[in-house]
Amino acid sequence: MSAPPKDNLTLLSHVTQQGMLELSLERLPLPALSAGDVLVRVQAAPINPSDLGLLVGGADLATLRASVRDGLPLISADLSPAAMRAMTARIGEKMPVGNEGCGLVVEAGASPEARALLGRTVALFGGAMYAQYRAAPAAMCMPLPEGTAPADGASCFVNPLTALAFTEVMRREGHTAIVHAAAASNLGQMLVRICAQDGIPLVNIVRNDAQASLLRGIGARHVLNSSSATFFDDLVRAIIETGATLAFDPIGGGKLVGQIFTAMEAAAVKRMPSYSRYGSDTFKQVYIYGGLDMSPTILSRGFGFAWSLSGFLLMPFLAKAGPDVVARMRQRVIDELTTTFKSHYSHEISLEQALDPEILIAYNAKRTGQKYLIKP
Repeated sequence: MSAPPKDNLTLLSHVTQQGMLELSLERLPLPALSAGDVLVRVQAAPINPSDLGLLVGGADLATLRASVRDGLPLISADLSPAAMRAMTARIGEKMPVGNEGCGLVVEAGASPEARALLGRTVALFGGAMYAQYRAAPAAMCMPLPEGTAPADGASCFVNPLTALAFTEVMRREGHTAIVHAAAASNLGQMLVRICAQDGIPLVNIVRNDAQASLLRGIGARHVLNSSSATFFDDLVRAIIETGATLAFDPIGGGKLVGQIFTAMEAAAVKRMPSYSRYGSDTFKQVYIYGGLDMSPTILSRGFGFAWSLSGFLLMPFLAKAGPDVVARMRQRVIDELTTTFKSHYSHEISLEQALDPEILIAYNAKRTGQKYLIKP
């Protein structure tokens, strides 16, 4: 195994005092390893929507400017006063990007746990993955079966564990079915497969007929097009049939959350033996787990009082779930890595290409079916 270089090409995101976002590549020194650490040569790291908040933030991409610094690409964009206020805490700090990835362990500390990973392909979740190398504690690594392709191992954490977490939340909170928005995403396709295997009724909301056809093609039963003139009536019927009282929405802004609550209430009212001016006592829960639309969430209060709207983040859930549940979830991901949890990528790019303005605008658009993989 060849020795790693003395430095580490790393993608950094920097909010400047002058009101600009700078994205740069810099050669950083490789850290010294402690006894329990390993050094992973990163082979693949996906660009997830959760990465774009740190990478791009609230920058005005219409103002993108490309240049070079120290022989490496640099791009900058203007930030509005509102965006600067939102990112006050990170002004002046160059931040590494990339939540997860996959690579080969090329060096290891002295501990048995670290040495056992030497030469293994592992998945990592912990940030700073848009780089040639990532040093991390051995405990952070998920060893993958021999022969696992880097592209298959790159997305082991965020989407698979989030999809599994949705079903764990459902069971813990006493629900029996799920509504999922923006359901044609990689995560949404995983959720379709999980629910089919586990016998969980799932209502999928998509934006167009092509996305609906995609989900039906992998076995989804309830697929609703939110742009259809009959969408709300279709949603009520699907909720009546499935009994769904739990929803997960990565969009956040607009009227969809309110429509889901109202449809759940309409389904619940049909089961009520008598009228109540307070609405049904069927509890309805919606979690927003992303920000594809950062406009206000609009609720037209016609769904009684038995409801809750909350945010959902994967890491706090995993901490609350406990090590036994997390270990079970991780093992399922490994066992079904190339089936249930297989991710599909439309583009593979280098670190340098990630800072090409035209490519950045394309992957920041977050189009369904357009998923980018960085191969450092």
